[in-house]
Amino acid sequence: MTTSATTRTEQRAVASLASLYALRMLGLFMVLPVMMIHGQSLSGATPQLLGLAMGVYGLTQALLQIPAGALSDRIGRKPVIIGGLVIFALGSIIAASADSVYGVIFGRALQGCGAIASAIMALVTDLTREEHRMKAMASIGASIGLSFSVALVLGPWLAGMGGLSLIFGLTAVLAIGGLLVTLWVIPNPPAQPHRDATAVMAEVGKQLRNLRLWPLNLGIFLLHALMVAIFVAIPGQLTLSGLTPDHHSWLYLPVLGVAFVLMVPLIIIAEKKRQMKNVVLIAALIIAAALIGMSQAHQLWHWVGLLLLYFWGFNLMEASLPSWLSKIAPAGAKGSAMGIYSSMQFMGAFVGGSLGGWVLQNYGVNVLFVGLGVLVVLWAIVIGQSSAPQHLTSVRLTTDGNCSEQQLASLMSLPGVSEVLHLADECAVYLKVSADVFDRNQASAIIHSTGDNHGSQR
Repeated sequence: MTTSATTRTEQRAVASLASLYALRMLGLFMVLPVMMIHGQSLSGATPQLLGLAMGVYGLTQALLQIPAGALSDRIGRKPVIIGGLVIFALGSIIAASADSVYGVIFGRALQGCGAIASAIMALVTDLTREEHRMKAMASIGASIGLSFSVALVLGPWLAGMGGLSLIFGLTAVLAIGGLLVTLWVIPNPPAQPHRDATAVMAEVGKQLRNLRLWPLNLGIFLLHALMVAIFVAIPGQLTLSGLTPDHHSWLYLPVLGVAFVLMVPLIIIAEKKRQMKNVVLIAALIIAAALIGMSQAHQLWHWVGLLLLYFWGFNLMEASLPSWLSKIAPAGAKGSAMGIYSSMQFMGAFVGGSLGGWVLQNYGVNVLFVGLGVLVVLWAIVIGQSSAPQHLTSVRLTTDGNCSEQQLASLMSLPGVSEVLHLADECAVYLKVSADVFDRNQASAIIHSTGDNHGSQR
């Protein structure tokens, strides 16, 4: 009976947190396909400033991501999420009422100050058992992908009815909906520290110096810089190709759907066949080819094919990079590594918007697309020099606070265990293991044994 009740609680937690994340990201993404067209009516608008308006949320989000997660460890997840949603709604209202590009930039920057992503991910860890956590994280990831796809379809349609003001106004309403979900639907979490859930400030410094993580940090930075930068140029190019702005949704909808279907087989190969590195390289080359092709696109069917290629590669990398990172993050450092990774992701959005607008304004669309394609090729060379990841996962075992050196040595000698970290103040042991051969029950027996014999358990 207890197991059934717990499972229902977990299902409710995952569904509500996925919807909360999707509501927030939907509001951020809906302006991407319409800002460069509908923003031209704003006072003081230039391509450079409109690009900044698209990406500036990433700057404030990147700066506050890790501190907000650490704050949620101290005062609780829900207070941080509620405060972040209030700030996000306020920024949306300011942007909705602005008649100048500077007002929109300020509103978007304030939206980014509602940095709740790390607190939401920590709450997923708090509210799910370890054996269900990967599935829960996958559900959150799917909700982000779905919100991005829906945003690209909804954005042009809503802008056609009421311009940017309608989109930002709806975003404020979505934030209020997220508040209600947080208050009344999401279960209250237990108070427990967990280094796989949020960043630990002392550990962040160490992982900033971890050179194995930087190809992936740079990869997600570049991927999200591309995402914002291409939308500085693509809406105008689609319009020049004969597709009116209120019909852009009809192009994005089938392209995103087909790109998702094409992604699935390669993701399965990456995980099941352990070909993560090769799949990421394929994705990078697909993106580079699409971007360079965009510099020569003139007809609508060119854009259909090139956007299909781009989103195929984008989806592959978006799904693969965090999985790769979680495999190579040291024991007990996953939360800190993911905090840095997420900050780089949002910083990429800021740089992509501001730099993309500047390049478009000063050098034109062809230089923008070719330059972005070359950057992807250079990153592919870097990732090609990196070692393929071992397919390891993180495991956390609770202790009574005491764990002898002999017990730790016995854990390290278990089949599939590659790292062991004991944190007495957290009453936990963190392991990096190969899930195919690791026996959790055997490890738990070693930790909770009170005898003196903790030899090898091979």
